[in-house]
Amino acid sequence: MSTTKNYAGIADEFAQLETSKVVLIPVPYDGTSTWGKGADKGPEAFLDAAENMELYDIETDSEVYKQGVHLTKPVTEDDSPESMVDAVHKVTKEYIKRNKFVTLFGGEHSISIGSIRAFNECFDNLTVLHIDAHADLRESYDGSRCNHACAVHEASQTTNLIQIGIRSMDAIEKTFVDEEKTFFAHDMVNDEYWMDKVIDLMTENVFITFDLDALDPSILPSTGTPEPGGLFWYETLEFLKQVFEEKNVVGFDIVELCPNVHDKSSDFLAAKLYYKMLSYKFMGEDVDDDYDNTYDVNYKSGNTQSKFEDDED
Repeated sequence: MSTTKNYAGIADEFAQLETSKVVLIPVPYDGTSTWGKGADKGPEAFLDAAENMELYDIETDSEVYKQGVHLTKPVTEDDSPESMVDAVHKVTKEYIKRNKFVTLFGGEHSISIGSIRAFNECFDNLTVLHIDAHADLRESYDGSRCNHACAVHEASQTTNLIQIGIRSMDAIEKTFVDEEKTFFAHDMVNDEYWMDKVIDLMTENVFITFDLDALDPSILPSTGTPEPGGLFWYETLEFLKQVFEEKNVVGFDIVELCPNVHDKSSDFLAAKLYYKMLSYKFMGEDVDDDYDNTYDVNYKSGNTQSKFEDDED
């Protein structure tokens, strides 16, 4: 992992856990990817690129890092996909309970099984907004339910799952797709109202899982399974800004950056995307404003399986 002391090289006063509103959890895991390898190097490349960003965001006229961004130790559990998912789930839930805006950077998409599980246990009536080229709905793959190809299968059974940008799937996944809540790339390109339609399907609390291969490979080639026909930068930002403005985004993860020594632009795009999402989350909020993640310590999700709950609830 990177030797970066603080996210984006920010001063210590903005990086302390106690005073930071945002927590960033790196998960350098690449245990189940099936084509391009290297997602375990994604967090390091992302953090290196973040150190070279301007920290003033023109669009929102803000410096969101001043809200406080605490970079945690990476989750390095890799004995099995299942043990990694359990570790991500445990750490994510710990920081949600500490009233932080919790974000994660992978790693390949199997890490999201753990993060989504934690958020679903902590927030009522959760929408999972899945931005991806691939449906990731297989019940199991290569003998595991914790495979990157199964990243949102559990979410499809336990949350309000909405999928956008999808342009690759296996026939078996058709049995799990909710066509009313799936926005295929070939339809989106001809539908000027797709953003409004997606938001109309959301509940109030939203978790975003953003697979970078949702983006067109012309703007982000460094990912494990690139697919032609993806999202572009400004339409992506327009959509995300609208989601953050109209809904309570409770957290997000970004996955599937596979850095390439010949392509630093992908690393930088990932860093900018993360910072943009934070900027939208805290847009218009003063640094001195309290952050309340709306987590109810007495809440237990009615559709979360009990084996995923811990003894601390």
